[in-house]
Amino acid sequence: MTSTTTRPVLSKDGGTDNRPGLLLGVVLAAQFMALLDVFIVNVAAPTIRVELAASGAALQLVVAGYTVSYAVLLITGARLGDLIGHRRTYLGGLALFTAASLACGLASGTGQLIAFRLVQGAGSALMIPQVLSLIQRNFTGENRARALGAYSAVLATGAAAGQVVGGILVSADLFGTGWRPVFLVNVPIGLALLALGARTLPRDDRTGPGRTRALDLPGLLLLAAAVSLLTVPLVLGEEQGWPLWAWLSLGGSLLLLAVFVAYESGLARRGGAPLIAPRVLRVPGMGRAVLRIAVAMGVNAGFLFTLTLHLQGGLGHSALRAGLTFGPAAVVFGVVGLTWRRWPARTQRALIPGGFLLTAASALGLGLSLGGGGAGGPGLYPALCGLGAGIALAFSPALTGALATVRPEDAADAGGLLATVTQLGQLVGVAAFGTLFLGRLTGPGAQPSADALWATTLALAAAALVGAVAGPSRRAR
Repeated sequence: MTSTTTRPVLSKDGGTDNRPGLLLGVVLAAQFMALLDVFIVNVAAPTIRVELAASGAALQLVVAGYTVSYAVLLITGARLGDLIGHRRTYLGGLALFTAASLACGLASGTGQLIAFRLVQGAGSALMIPQVLSLIQRNFTGENRARALGAYSAVLATGAAAGQVVGGILVSADLFGTGWRPVFLVNVPIGLALLALGARTLPRDDRTGPGRTRALDLPGLLLLAAAVSLLTVPLVLGEEQGWPLWAWLSLGGSLLLLAVFVAYESGLARRGGAPLIAPRVLRVPGMGRAVLRIAVAMGVNAGFLFTLTLHLQGGLGHSALRAGLTFGPAAVVFGVVGLTWRRWPARTQRALIPGGFLLTAASALGLGLSLGGGGAGGPGLYPALCGLGAGIALAFSPALTGALATVRPEDAADAGGLLATVTQLGQLVGVAAFGTLFLGRLTGPGAQPSADALWATTLALAAAALVGAVAGPSRRAR
């Protein structure tokens, strides 16, 4: 029988401190805060543009700079955690993120704000890969499954909460500070998490697995360049009308990715230490899980982005009202993500394909409920709840299954890989479904927006069906 105990957590003085719940709370709170920052700035963008007289391009970089540096450096953050210790890297990333948040809140111009947003994303990239690594190393059995369920719930609720919290803070205009509280709110939270993390996180094992692996600098540079060439046009291409440079950049990313794979394969054959251990990629079901995680996160991000455009642009809802609309989906996602392991054993094999099928049906229900250009009627919230449940069932078991057979010494590699796939899935989802929605938008008003949303929900349903047929289900252990 699989053990359901947790590993002992070392205190600062070297003793044991069995407070796994507090450890999990600390790392997931930081995960939530970092994810919140992806979405919270979207709501504040119009105010930032007015108060800083920002150009359209500068405003795009304020919003996108964080996401680009975050996605580019995730694998690097995972490797640094393996080399110098997950506790040290996590706390260093959290300190950098907190300091950059303060600097963003005090920025006097768009140039400063863009630079500090890039630094903020780098702090997240150091911090976030350690979350999965710390869960893998400090939880086992059912406790690990529950911890991963909480992790996946945070991913969903953070997106919706970012829009709600951003709307509240900008609308409140605290002490006449306008948009600045969307960044400054991170400072007291970050300081509190630093204090708790220093007391709670297990001390790094200086002789543990991975400490002797060299840092694969050529691999890091190749992957960073490939991801940069992919993410920059995905973030900025739609706003600029997909110019030639965007397509050249996407093509260059595929070329560099092929060079990266060839280099890493050669390095492994020569007995070197590649950026991601090949045995992680050979874990049974890992490739299928990567595809399903990417599809689930792409559908989730595309749904959030395009429905926000419809609610605010087509129906004229305020940012706060639009954010609150996502509340049911976020709550159901969280509940399902935390409880699916307790469902009858005979249902486990069907959870992932069933989740994708529920997502497809709910996406169609969403499009139908909003198809007349109205506020949605009685069918809106069942569709939103179905999307929350379906995406949770598609994502959480896939993530748990991908990590179930990964060895603790490979936790950093697996964590960095899956965190990067999650982020890139979200970027691709926003770019692909956002482009479709905006391309089908024939004019202002509720009905043209509803027509564009209907076409988008058809595409969301089709993508979910791809996830449903992506290989046979495998029960997460």
